Amino acid sequence: MNIESRKYYASLSALLFFFFFTWSSTFSVVAIWLRKYVGLEGTDTGVIFSCISIIALCAQPLYGFLQDKLGLRKNLLLFIAILLISSGPFFMLFGPLLQWNVVIGSLAGGLFIGMTFHAGIGVLESYTERVSRLRDFEYGKARMWGSLGWAIATFFAGRNINVDPNYNFIMATVSGVIFLVILLRLKTDKTNAFNSLEHGKPSGITIGDALQLFALPRFWALILFVLGTCIYSVYDQQFMVYFAHQFQDEKMGNEMYGYLNSLQVFLEAGGMFLAPYIVNRIGAKNGLLFASSVMAIRIIGSALVEGPIMISAMKLLHAVELPILLIAIFKYNSRHFDKRLSSTLYLVGFSCITSIVASILSPLAGWGYDKIGFADTYLIMGCFVVITTILSAFCLRGDKMDPVEHNTSLAEIKGKTAG
Repeated sequence: MNIESRKYYASLSALLFFFFFTWSSTFSVVAIWLRKYVGLEGTDTGVIFSCISIIALCAQPLYGFLQDKLGLRKNLLLFIAILLISSGPFFMLFGPLLQWNVVIGSLAGGLFIGMTFHAGIGVLESYTERVSRLRDFEYGKARMWGSLGWAIATFFAGRNINVDPNYNFIMATVSGVIFLVILLRLKTDKTNAFNSLEHGKPSGITIGDALQLFALPRFWALILFVLGTCIYSVYDQQFMVYFAHQFQDEKMGNEMYGYLNSLQVFLEAGGMFLAPYIVNRIGAKNGLLFASSVMAIRIIGSALVEGPIMISAMKLLHAVELPILLIAIFKYNSRHFDKRLSSTLYLVGFSCITSIVASILSPLAGWGYDKIGFADTYLIMGCFVVITTILSAFCLRGDKMDPVEHNTSLAEIKGKTAG
């Protein structure tokens, strides 16, 4: 990397670090907080997660299209920065609001958390990936710092939850302020970096361009794959409660989960560093299938093994699965779809579908945890991932672009640039 590229890499890595630090400070032990301090059952917690997913579902396509229109401009990220700063005060009010009225509290929480974190992260990740292509550095090496931010915050969050949850919320707001300062110092190109044959002009993107994705069979093949892999978000939502129950002392379980999650995300950060090399070697499609297979093993394994040590081992497989999944999904999209729509593709084709499935399955999973137990619910989830992985092996496209697809995409881009 040249000096200019290093500046972008450092700034975007710092933004990812403090975004995830803020997110983890408020959310990494939220299920324990809701059950222990707010007094909610698993089903009520599932409803809250469902509301979050529904709001994220609405925000993600809008965020994606807006960011594609903005190109390298930071307007949307500045809005998200304000939400990050507000996260600490919001969570301090969120608990009493839920105790007063679960429905109204769930809607308010879904609106804020969905717009801030579950939709906001897609904007920052796709923005970083876009700059990494233009500035010639690997997205995974920048995203690694996001994992480190989550791990460090979780290390403290697991301890703070036993002392005073408000300490976590204060950390979140301080981290959000640092995020804003770094973002304001980030300089973007004054020239239109997308005015090229490869990228076209972002200002020329229309809603019709985005909607045309739904007419492509390869887009629906991607959706099929994501339907299975997005199960991991539902699996993770209340896993901390399942893990804490493995200990006789619940406080010890909460603290140990904080350590486990920190270890997982530290390993995940190392995986983010190595994942680009692995995906470049085995190909984007094989990377997606590999990540999905590891996910199936992790979820089914959590249902079959017993005791905190073996369950911890299953949880740590996330550090193998997620880095390869994130790197492979971006490389697959850039190879098979219009690069100008990278944010829309990621936020609709990955994040939005994840929100749809989570909004449907979160209450069902919460019901399953209460009625049939965590293990049996995990077994059902894992079997679903196995089925979608097998189907995706036949439906996803290989790394070699089909000549017809290549010529069509090139003609579309030429038409846009000529206009």
